[in-house]
Amino acid sequence: MTSQLEGCLRVGQPAPDFTATAVFDQEFKTVKLSDYRGKYVVLFFYPLDFTFICPTEVTAFSDRYSEFEAINTEVLGVSVDSEFSHLAWIQTERKLGGVGDLAYPLVSDIRKEISKDYGVLEPELGIALRGLFLIDKEGDIQHMTVNNLSFGRSVEETLRLLQAIQHVQENPGEVCPVEWHPGDRTMISDPDKLKDYFTAVQPSNQAQAD
Repeated sequence: MTSQLEGCLRVGQPAPDFTATAVFDQEFKTVKLSDYRGKYVVLFFYPLDFTFICPTEVTAFSDRYSEFEAINTEVLGVSVDSEFSHLAWIQTERKLGGVGDLAYPLVSDIRKEISKDYGVLEPELGIALRGLFLIDKEGDIQHMTVNNLSFGRSVEETLRLLQAIQHVQENPGEVCPVEWHPGDRTMISDPDKLKDYFTAVQPSNQAQAD
């Protein structure tokens, strides 16, 4: 995909607000992003209902929804399909290519305004690429990635990133190194204390010799 995408968001900026119709619990409801202020939000875009990779991602986020809920996080899925297509997809069993009941809302971006605002609309095809945005409880974007159409994302990595975001926001002065998971050692963002981290994580000379 080589087309120029619209939008130029950056981490640290406020997430563009939107109001749209969503399907949740097999009912239509109005969703406004700013209503989730005070919670973290996983906002992910996917190309289309009734396709191939999309149901694997949509159901994976739903199956692990309780883990997001446990860390004060809401999940919102968005595509350019209508709310009627979302409803039909939810009412279709997984073994038949549907997604079944979901633990979070599917948002309809039929006017493609949300996808444009987030810079993930592929203009030639008129569908969203696989954008993922992690929004903190103040409404600011802390992480964003965009995959091309042919490969999916990792729910496990999304959870890990959220946990890292929350940790550093709750512990000013600490930063999370590579592959950090809750319970792992963090780093102090102070040059004088940097050696404390590396001393702790590097194996001793004796262990290296062994």
